[in-house]
Amino acid sequence: MELLSIRGLAKAYGGAVALRGASLTLSAGQTLALMGENGAGKSTLIKILAGAVAADGGEIRLAGQPIAPRSPAEAHRLGLRFIHQELNIVAGLSVAENLWLGRPYPRRFGLVDWRALHARAGAALARLGVEHIAPQTILSRLPVGDRMLVKIASAFIDESGEPARVFVMDEPTAALTAQESQRLFRIVAALRARGCGVLYVSHRLDEVLTLADRITVLRDGQTAATLDAETATKAALIAAMTGGRAIDSAGGPAEASGAAAALTVEALSGEGLDDVAFTLGRGEILGVAGLAGAGAERLTRALVNGAGRLRLDGKPAAIRSPADAWAQGVALCPRERRAQGLLLMQDVARNIALPHLSRLNRWRFFLDRRRELGVAVEAGQRVRLKARGPRQKVRTLSGGNQQKAMFARAIAGPLRVLLLDEPTRGVDVGAKFDIYALLRELARAGAGVLVASSDQEELLHICSRILVMRDGRLAASASAADLTPQTLLALCYGES
Repeated sequence: MELLSIRGLAKAYGGAVALRGASLTLSAGQTLALMGENGAGKSTLIKILAGAVAADGGEIRLAGQPIAPRSPAEAHRLGLRFIHQELNIVAGLSVAENLWLGRPYPRRFGLVDWRALHARAGAALARLGVEHIAPQTILSRLPVGDRMLVKIASAFIDESGEPARVFVMDEPTAALTAQESQRLFRIVAALRARGCGVLYVSHRLDEVLTLADRITVLRDGQTAATLDAETATKAALIAAMTGGRAIDSAGGPAEASGAAAALTVEALSGEGLDDVAFTLGRGEILGVAGLAGAGAERLTRALVNGAGRLRLDGKPAAIRSPADAWAQGVALCPRERRAQGLLLMQDVARNIALPHLSRLNRWRFFLDRRRELGVAVEAGQRVRLKARGPRQKVRTLSGGNQQKAMFARAIAGPLRVLLLDEPTRGVDVGAKFDIYALLRELARAGAGVLVASSDQEELLHICSRILVMRDGRLAASASAADLTPQTLLALCYGES
């Protein structure tokens, strides 16, 4: 049974065309994967389904009836449920309060019945198989993966009486561990068994080929292909997404023996880390691996916040804040680009130039906007940033291009060390290999690159050496050439 049908969907923002006749079909009891490079139109299609923006043309049918959601509330009444990639949460509220955002709280004697709210929140988490998160916990105290689990659980709370028919999941596993992802996959299977349709947006090829029944690929706002997941190959998907454009898939750089140290770290403690010490060579891409909570995700932040003794090019470095780090050529790209990395209401040029304003001042007090634009345009071209221009608001860029804006900021000034935390999370395969090529280019120019990532294939692909974190300590160090995904995972678990 055809559950959701989209035909000829069109949308333009001024002179920029986001969708130009996109089409797809989702059947009941089916998972349809939606893929495409960043900027291909996936986010715009989802926003139209969610009632956040109006289409300029085309038709949407749900169970055979034409629909045109004019608000998220109307989309919800129609039976559409959404799990968005970006964590739209209120960090200062509890888990239970975030789960019930936009819903009426249970009341007793006219007051909020907190006991009932916490019980309902616990039951909602339990339906997802989540038992380690207390409903009373303030959300800001949870790691990113647990915050995403809370957001996912909220999509399955339905006290409105409106039956859920289609679930739209936009990069739901981007912040999840492998174990958490498996829990979500079981939920997807249960939804299919109930006759719901799942529109699943992901850049992870292996995940899509395993989870989906069919795969629709968007390119430049149009439907480029629809493939059967059983017979589709990675090569065919990449070709459909890129239009046959060649991408750099070469392996990681060779380790330079005896390379001078770009960064030396001693006695790095605090922020959940315990006496971490290592050396990052000039021209080296050094990986950091570890299970969730092991410390890899905290390492880059600690390095720019004054923890431990640091040396840059062999000389003591006084780094007590991110501003100190940027001033000394140590650039950081954090994992939460929207919450920690970008000024969403500012334009591309301002975001790229932000840590370099002292170099762009005229007569010390006035920003030279012409130089600001020049720096932004040059850095944007180096990272292949797709934008209408340097004055486009960053919030209107696709996720992958927001990530590239952070990379452009890093290379817009003198760079000695680049610190990256999940550098390719939520970006498409084309943008991912653009980033890999950029990292190799920076390494060849003599910069030291530190990459903390939960993607083991990524670390093995681009790094010459990998550090393994466990319980906040450095547990192992090995050449990437001597590792496989299986042996790297074994090291993360503490097995030899």
